[in-house]
Amino acid sequence: MIAKRIFVNALTFARLPLIFAWMVLAVVAEVNGSLPLAVTGGVLMGLSGITDLFDGYLARKWGVVSELGKMADPLMDKVFYLCAFPTLVWLVARQAESPLHAIVMLAFTVLYLLRDTWVTFLRTVGAVHGADVGAMWLGKVRTALSFPGAGFVYAYLVLHSLCSPGWSRIWLFGCYVAEAVLIVLTLWSLVSYTRAYSPYLKKALDI
Repeated sequence: MIAKRIFVNALTFARLPLIFAWMVLAVVAEVNGSLPLAVTGGVLMGLSGITDLFDGYLARKWGVVSELGKMADPLMDKVFYLCAFPTLVWLVARQAESPLHAIVMLAFTVLYLLRDTWVTFLRTVGAVHGADVGAMWLGKVRTALSFPGAGFVYAYLVLHSLCSPGWSRIWLFGCYVAEAVLIVLTLWSLVSYTRAYSPYLKKALDI
């Protein structure tokens, strides 16, 4: 049982070095124009996303769900966002493949990080007043889609120059669709959390 708990926690925390390694490789590959390094980084990003799929599943299957795991999992998700999305903004801007895409990615990234900061604040206020601060289903869906969404955009940035102009435009449109879906989910999630925690905000404000 102890070994299983250690393995699950290690799987959760593995997200940290994997996404840091991807970030370094993505930047170095872009500066040096190295496709092998870029692809290697993409594999590491994929592995980082896979850890999010299996750590919670294995914890529940093996009966080793812990308070540490409950706190560490969303923390590692936030580290992923903090590393992945600003790096993608930098890649889009450096490649100058589309000024509009750079603006969309910048707005997307700021919105994502602001939403997570606000929800963390709400959970802190709620915890003080005895609220259940577990993740809502909408937040879980958003998180689950964030990993493949980031991977899809990164794959486009790595490979679009190898595609024909027509296929590149189609792929870019797919990026816009993925980003739009995640933006809608983020806004929806922000509103849902704010409504759910509004009673605790009122208590905190003595309203």
